[in-house]
Amino acid sequence: MDPKIELLAPGGDINAIKAAIIAGADAVYCGLDTFNARNRAANISFEELVGIIRLAHQYQCEIFLTLNIVILENEFKTLAKLLSKLANTTLDGVIVQDIGMFQLIKQHFPTLDVHASTQLTTHNRGQLPFLKKLGASRVNLSRELNLREITELTATGREHDITTEVFVHGSLCIAFSGLCYSTSASVGNSGNRGRCSQACREEYETTETGHNFPLNIKDNSAFFDLPALIEAGVHSFKVEGRIKGASYVHTVIDSFRKQIDGYLKTGELLEDGERLYKVFNRDLTNSFLKGDLNQSMFIDNPRDNSKNHLKDKLTQNGSQSISVVQIHDAEQALQVEKSQIQASVDDKIKHLTIDKLPLTLAFSGQLDTPLSIKVTSLDFVVGKTELEPRSFVLHSRSLLTKSDDACIDLGAIEKRFKSLNNAEFALKPIVIDDLATGLSIPFKELTTLKKQLLLTLNHGTPVLPAVELPKLTKHPKPLKRDGSESLRAELSILICDEADVALADNTEADIYFKLPDAYKRGCTQYVSFLQQNPRLIPWFPSVLIGKDYDVALNILEQVKPELIVTNNTGIAHRAFELGIKWIAGPFLNTTNSYALLAMQEQFDCHGAFISNEINQQQIKHIARPKNFKMFYSIYHPILLMASRQCFFQQSVGCEKPRIDNGCMLSCDKSTSITNLKGDEFAIDKQKAGYPSIYNQDQFLNTEIIDDLANLFDGFMIDLTNIGAGDKPSPDKAVLIKQFEQLLDGQSAAVATLDNMVPQSTVLQYHNGL
Repeated sequence: MDPKIELLAPGGDINAIKAAIIAGADAVYCGLDTFNARNRAANISFEELVGIIRLAHQYQCEIFLTLNIVILENEFKTLAKLLSKLANTTLDGVIVQDIGMFQLIKQHFPTLDVHASTQLTTHNRGQLPFLKKLGASRVNLSRELNLREITELTATGREHDITTEVFVHGSLCIAFSGLCYSTSASVGNSGNRGRCSQACREEYETTETGHNFPLNIKDNSAFFDLPALIEAGVHSFKVEGRIKGASYVHTVIDSFRKQIDGYLKTGELLEDGERLYKVFNRDLTNSFLKGDLNQSMFIDNPRDNSKNHLKDKLTQNGSQSISVVQIHDAEQALQVEKSQIQASVDDKIKHLTIDKLPLTLAFSGQLDTPLSIKVTSLDFVVGKTELEPRSFVLHSRSLLTKSDDACIDLGAIEKRFKSLNNAEFALKPIVIDDLATGLSIPFKELTTLKKQLLLTLNHGTPVLPAVELPKLTKHPKPLKRDGSESLRAELSILICDEADVALADNTEADIYFKLPDAYKRGCTQYVSFLQQNPRLIPWFPSVLIGKDYDVALNILEQVKPELIVTNNTGIAHRAFELGIKWIAGPFLNTTNSYALLAMQEQFDCHGAFISNEINQQQIKHIARPKNFKMFYSIYHPILLMASRQCFFQQSVGCEKPRIDNGCMLSCDKSTSITNLKGDEFAIDKQKAGYPSIYNQDQFLNTEIIDDLANLFDGFMIDLTNIGAGDKPSPDKAVLIKQFEQLLDGQSAAVATLDNMVPQSTVLQYHNGL
């Protein structure tokens, strides 16, 4: 049994962070007021972060900073400034989603430890070496995984010297993290930018099954599954909750701390978990972990369920008929207890301080003596909760000499030492009472003294200079195979129906064939199909878990196509190992040049689809790497979310109580739900695909051809009919013809396409992120 189990706590504000520390968290993850995926949390400033790191380290607690969003091209200069400052702190790690940020940190900030965010949707063993090569030391696994799958990934992690982290408590997303576009499609509020509007918690018109919150699932809790997770080899147990307050954080972390410590000491679970119901919860489930995706995971109450749990408990304790008075008294008692929890936490953390350390500099010296600086401050010692006095004296190498001009006076000293009034220290008025007047030393000696002072204050670690990012070169489009220039963007087509292969007969466009998300074990039908149709370019989906990844891997290894498109980094890594050319699909959320560089330089990627979440201005500043192709999808259904859970159970109902492999392979239902604003959303389940929700409009962007055709090598149209439900689809052959005419400069095709696709939108291209 590995005793090095990390309990990782959320810290949405200063008090929550303090509460986590005092409750016994081994580490806390928190975000600044920029570049993090909890925009609705209070978050903290950089100066507060410095104090928090110091406070946490006093209690032998680590601090990880969340930088877990996709980055836009114009943000890298600001990001580099932030990372330069972070590199000069004792921060324990950063949590990252953007592939470009991995590249930036690996190249310019190698001292920062990097953890891969859950937003990277890590769910198969091929993704771990991909993330390791990017620079990750730890991976936060997808929340949808079961114990068997987690065990497999932690074993793979050990092979590649990368640790794993699993959410053990808190809110669950019904969608795969990183693949939810529920509100970015309409108003630009993307979960990939920390602005999740929680469409899954919204109220909808009553469904056929009588539900008003058909997408709302219970909170996650593995409180009684800790032994199995320890046995599986998980290193870090992560609690969700950066928009929760201090009382919630303290209660949950203290409960888990006692449960973990008790189990490690006795081999038994000693806590009953009742305290977890005294703070915010939507009831609790461990169904993902157990691999039992059933109807009981849903709850029609997106708000606090504490009172309902209390009523259920009263009933279970034998009260067959509970009176209104009993319920009222119990609710009042619960409210009093919650107030007491808050007051208790406030009292426990009130003495904790993140204030800057006072710093006093006293300069002294006489003629023919060194200039001396007595430095007085406070410092922490690991394991001691009280700061201890600290002082030391520095001396110049040169002696003070007589001078009538460039003498060392208060103004000259303040000019050179005022920067010590920074995020770490509060510089007190400089003292020069014992410094004789009219004396001088070379001013470079003052600079040397300052560097020595900083080095000593920093416990011997040199201060790293700020990184200035070089300007990236925008390279032209790669030449065609015959050596000619590629003047126009080429059309490509995505299909998923084998019958649609016939469309290739009347077009020279590249044809991508979308492979399924799920397969029968040992499935080989697609190997022979692709071998018989060598013109088809395999398109691998975003999520490939367990046996489905094994089958997809077998397709790649047996077919060995010349080129693939993949939305899954595990497949990308294997293609790289096999020397197969690959293009990054649109669901890898590529929004910047550094992501392109990372994929090209580290994995020999030959091209990438730019994310449809960003707008014209955000796209046009992206710098193409040399000999790299750029693509964009101009016509497709707008995916809002995909899930491992079933969307039909709460909408139209299903005779099966839980999802099984047969559901994945055979179910092809479709329906819709409507929110209280009257917006309708299509629920679509393709055979061998994950349940998904789509916008009512198709994405149709003909504007980009006039705006940015010179930037792209290819524009793709999606002819899979996925997300269409019962709506009639336009004639595919006619669609292809119209898009070909459009790329040939025949602008009349725009009107024809608008008529063929009456329910369409281009809002994402206008709104961006």
